[in-house]
Amino acid sequence: MPSPALDQDLADRLRGKFLVFDGPDGSGKSTQLNRFIEAAEAADLTVCEVREPGGTHIGEEIRKVLLDAKHEQSHPMDLRCEMLLFMASRAQLIAQRVEPAIKRGELVIADRFISSTLAYQGSAGGLPIPDILAVGRVALGKYWPNLVVVFDVDAQTAQLRMNPLLRGKEFDASKDRIESKGEAFHRRVRQGYLEQAQQDPHRYLVIDATREPDPIYEDLIAGISGKL
Repeated sequence: MPSPALDQDLADRLRGKFLVFDGPDGSGKSTQLNRFIEAAEAADLTVCEVREPGGTHIGEEIRKVLLDAKHEQSHPMDLRCEMLLFMASRAQLIAQRVEPAIKRGELVIADRFISSTLAYQGSAGGLPIPDILAVGRVALGKYWPNLVVVFDVDAQTAQLRMNPLLRGKEFDASKDRIESKGEAFHRRVRQGYLEQAQQDPHRYLVIDATREPDPIYEDLIAGISGKL
């Protein structure tokens, strides 16, 4: 069923803004992102959709390196290297796509952003948060998101959404390098997102993503309207 168009007041407030849809793997954020973009375009908004890592030619090449699980056991990637590669992709994305789109008054929507690095490489991986933020200030410049929407879901629910056949088992090793890190890792990821939202409530919107898509979407629209 097509998503209803946004009301005109909210559509006007979204012009030139930068939103990030984020959350643990299996949170359902991509479903809500696609639905929101459909509604935004129906309201005559020009949407610049980007994904992370990637979104540019250089970023997509970096993505291949970051998510390749083939050599993880024999040649594991250093965590600092991992974080810096994400930031390198992000810097190119800002320069090539995000900054020009914002200057044109478009709505920029990113599937993941620095909030993911803070959760995955920081809270779950162990890199100091201040170090990540310091590198982020170099990579992003002044183009930090106006709002980060976190789709919150517990690790077990997320695991079953990614593969219902995994009930009672560990995460599937056939998934990409980061998805396959295990349930304890993904519990720390979730906690990392929640801590970010607690520390910066004006810039973060947390939505209970354990429910059916329709009530999640209703909360998404109401929450974005309230935050912006």
